[in-house]
Amino acid sequence: MTVHFIGAGPGAPDLLTLRGRDLIAACPVCLYAGSLVPEGVLAHCPPGARIVNTAPLSLDEIVTEMAAAHSERKDIARLHSGDLSIWSAMGEQLRRLRALGIPYTVTPGVPSFAAAAAALEAELTLPGLAQTVVLTRTPGRASAMPEGEKLAAFAATGAVLAIHLSIHLLDKVVADLTPHYGADCPVAIVWRASWPDQRIVRATLATLDAVVGTEMERTALILVGRTLGSSDFGESRLYAADYDRRYRPVGAEPRFPEVS
Repeated sequence: MTVHFIGAGPGAPDLLTLRGRDLIAACPVCLYAGSLVPEGVLAHCPPGARIVNTAPLSLDEIVTEMAAAHSERKDIARLHSGDLSIWSAMGEQLRRLRALGIPYTVTPGVPSFAAAAAALEAELTLPGLAQTVVLTRTPGRASAMPEGEKLAAFAATGAVLAIHLSIHLLDKVVADLTPHYGADCPVAIVWRASWPDQRIVRATLATLDAVVGTEMERTALILVGRTLGSSDFGESRLYAADYDRRYRPVGAEPRFPEVS
């Protein structure tokens, strides 16, 4: 039987892929990260499913649950918040499953930074301002940061930064970024993006500390960059009337002639 790793999205139960929903509905066992995955997602589990909150379990205990279900020939839905490609601790679970010869699949989910951008009604990459988004974090007890991955190094590029798991180090974040972006650089903090109690704070690096309340937990996302809330940017050439493209040939000698 198979362990299906599923990105459960940022919080709203309907921000779940159709594939993820269908896999959950087909699995008689569901292991979910209860600290971040909302119970609404569990409504897709089939009647009588064994549902296990893995928040209090160790890695060994989680893999033991998977191995037990596998031995009973039961498929397993393994739910993590957001998308599985970043900070999900999926990699170490996959390594254990490969060693045990237990098959698995991976289904992506809506990442938290995308849900936060949607809540801000923002495109993070705007012509002339920024064409790069860096997903990063500050050091934590669970995972240290490699020596070369410093906030200041990323800030020096001018890219938009999506800084995860760092609200508790806000003073340091501001101090590291201000020399590169300037004190007037826009910042947004989105707490529990897409949840019913979602909260958004907009500020600048200079004013951020004064407007952030104490109730925002460590999972709040910090977005920093000149594209946030900006209306002063150029337009992409993609939809320009004179832009010659494959699906809209333009001119006497288009680069991609229309095929009759």
